[in-house]
Amino acid sequence: MKKLIALTLAGMALPALASDTNLFQPEDVFQLEYASAPAIHPEGGYTVFIRNYMDIMTDRKYGTLWRADNKGELRPLLGGDANDHSQVWSPDGSKLAFVSNRSGSNQIHLYWTDTKDHAPVTRLTGSPSNLSWSPDGKWIAFTMFTPKPSKAPVSLPAAPEGAKWAEAPKYIDKDNYRFDGAGYLKDGYTQIYVMPANGGTPRQITTGEYNHGGGLTWTGDSASIIFSANLRDDAFNQPQNSELYSVAVADGEITQLIDRVGPDTAPTVSPDGKKLAWLGYDDEKMSHQLTKLYVMDLDGEEPRVLTNELDYSVSDVQWADDSRGLYFSYDRHGKGHIVYQNLNGKRSELTDEMGGLSYGRPYSGGDFDVVGNGQLVYTLAHPQRPADLVLRNGNMKRQLTRLNDDLFAHKQLGKVEEIWYASKHGDYDIQGWILYPPNFDPTQKYPLILEIHGGPHTAYANTFSAELQLMAAAGNVVLYTNPRGSTSYGEAFAQEIHHNYPSQDYDDLMDGVDAVIEKGFIDEERLYVTGGSGGGVLTAWIVGHTDRFRAAVVAKPVINWYSFVLTADFYNYFTQYWFPGLPWENLEHYMKYSPISYVGNVTTPTMLLTGEADYRTPISESEQYYQALKLAGVETAMVRVPNAPHGIYSRPSNLIGKVAYILHWFEKYGEKAQ
Repeated sequence: MKKLIALTLAGMALPALASDTNLFQPEDVFQLEYASAPAIHPEGGYTVFIRNYMDIMTDRKYGTLWRADNKGELRPLLGGDANDHSQVWSPDGSKLAFVSNRSGSNQIHLYWTDTKDHAPVTRLTGSPSNLSWSPDGKWIAFTMFTPKPSKAPVSLPAAPEGAKWAEAPKYIDKDNYRFDGAGYLKDGYTQIYVMPANGGTPRQITTGEYNHGGGLTWTGDSASIIFSANLRDDAFNQPQNSELYSVAVADGEITQLIDRVGPDTAPTVSPDGKKLAWLGYDDEKMSHQLTKLYVMDLDGEEPRVLTNELDYSVSDVQWADDSRGLYFSYDRHGKGHIVYQNLNGKRSELTDEMGGLSYGRPYSGGDFDVVGNGQLVYTLAHPQRPADLVLRNGNMKRQLTRLNDDLFAHKQLGKVEEIWYASKHGDYDIQGWILYPPNFDPTQKYPLILEIHGGPHTAYANTFSAELQLMAAAGNVVLYTNPRGSTSYGEAFAQEIHHNYPSQDYDDLMDGVDAVIEKGFIDEERLYVTGGSGGGVLTAWIVGHTDRFRAAVVAKPVINWYSFVLTADFYNYFTQYWFPGLPWENLEHYMKYSPISYVGNVTTPTMLLTGEADYRTPISESEQYYQALKLAGVETAMVRVPNAPHGIYSRPSNLIGKVAYILHWFEKYGEKAQ
C-alpha cells in the first residue's frame, strides 16, 4: 500500500492518498458532478435536468436547472447557485414549475419558455414538494408539512424578568417522533394544497391528523387529486398499509379508491383520464417483497397486476402518450432496465444501462423520462463516471452530457471487472465486481478490501463509486458483491435472509474473497473488511466468526438487534417485518443474530465509524460495540462524525473523512503484516 500524506480539511488533519496527481485524490470529490431528474419538454426538443455539484466553500451538494438539447448542447436554464428540484412541465410546455431556494427559502418558481423569465410564485412558510399540474393547466397541486403545535400538558411558572432559566422540558407522545436526516419531528402533518398556475394564494384541501403525502396525480377533468396515504387510526401498527384516495378540489371530500392489505403508492392517471396505474404488493410481512405494477379503469374496473411474472421490483411508472401502455424501470443483476409494456402484457426492453446517481458507493438506481412516441432520456450508469444523460429515440442513441470529462481526462481511475462465483451454501451464483488499483500489475501482490453494501435489501451495480475509487487509488484491490438478501436477483434470493440475517450471506462474502485470492495477486496477510449500515452489521458479524482479516472498519452498524429496534426511527416497521415479534418475547432470536453475542470471539483490530445524528442505526449501537471490544481487550477506535445522519456522504468532506479514516486503520495494521 502506498504511504499516505496529510491533508488538512476543515481543521482536521486526515490521512490522504499518495501525492500522484494523476490519481483520484480526496479533494477531487469536490469536483464531481452528476445529472439527475431529466424532464423532457413535451414537444421533445430538449431536456431540463438537475446538474448536481459540490461546493467546497460551504461543504454542500447543490443542484441547478440546466438544459440539454437533442444534440447535446448544454446551457444553464437559470444560472446562479441554488438548490432547484422537483421540476415539472405544464401540459402545453409553456411553463416549468419547480422548487428552489433562490428567493431565500424553498418556494415554488415558474419558468416561462417564451420569455425565459422566472420568478417565485409563492410565499410559503414550509417547503413544498410533489408538484403536479392539472390537465387543463390552470392549477398546481403540491404537498407541504403543516404545523399543528400541541400544548404542553403542564403549566410552568414564568422566569423572572432578566433571569436565565434552563430551556423548558420537551414533551413527546408521538408514535414516530424522530427520523434519520430530519431529527426530532415537529407537531403537524403533511397536507395537500392547490394554487392558481400563474401564482396566487395556495389553498389547503386536506385536513386532519394524518399525513397526506407522496406523489400526486389529477383526474382527467381536473376536478380531483389522487394520492397515497395511510389514514387508518392504527397506522402505527400497520406502517405498510397505505391506500389510494381522491380528494375533490372544490370541497375537500375524500373518496377511498383501493382497499387491500399492503402499500399502494405512486398513483398516475393515464393521459386520456380513463385509467389509473400505481405500485404496491399484497403484504405478507416479509422483510423484502416485490413491488408490482397495478392498473384499473377509473369507472370501476377491478385492479389487475401487469407484472406478476416479473421477478423484480418495479419503479418509476409513466404512461405512454396514447394511454395504451406504460414505461417503468427495474433493477436486474446490477443493471437498471427501462421497459415499455402495453396493457395486454407485451413488454419490450429499451435499455439496461440506467443508473449512476449514487456517487459515494456503487448502488443501483437511476432516473428517466419519456415523451411522445418513445423519446427517452435517462441517467447513464458507468463504472468510471457518475451519472450523465443519454437520449434514445428509436434506433438513435446519443450521450447528451459528459459532466466529469474535465476532471477525469487527466486522472487514471481503477478499472472494474465483473465476476460471478458459486456459493458453497445453496445453489446460487453470486455476482460481484473487482476494482483494480491504477497501474495494476498482476505479477504483484496487493492488499484486498472487501466492501459490503447496506440495506440489506439493496444492490450494488456496475457504476461509479468515489469511496471505492479512493481505496483503489491507495493501492488496494477492492471487492464488492451482492450476497443473498440483495435485490435484483429475484424475490426468493432476497428473502433468503428473512428472519435469518446475518446468516449464509456471510458465506457468500467469504466465497467471494476466496474467488479473488484464487486469481493469484492478493496478499493473504493483508485482507481488510468494511461496510456501512447492513454492511456494518456483516462486518461486525465477520470479525466475530473469522480471524482471517488483518483489520476491520464497522460503519454505522447494528450491533444488538434488541437495542436497535427500541432506538431506531422505524421501530414499528422493524419489529414486524425483520423479526418474528417483539424483542422481549423473542430474546433468543434477537441475540442469536446480534454481532454483540460473538464479541468474545473477536481478535481483529476493529474500528467503529458512525454519524452522531444517525437515527437509523443510532450511534449507541457503535458505542456499545466499542466498549465491548475494549472490555474484551481487542484493539479498537471509534470515529464519530459530528451532525452527520445515516447518509454520512451528504457532506462531501464527510465522505473524504470516512475513507481517510478507513485507509488509516487498514494501513496501520497492514504495516504490521510486512
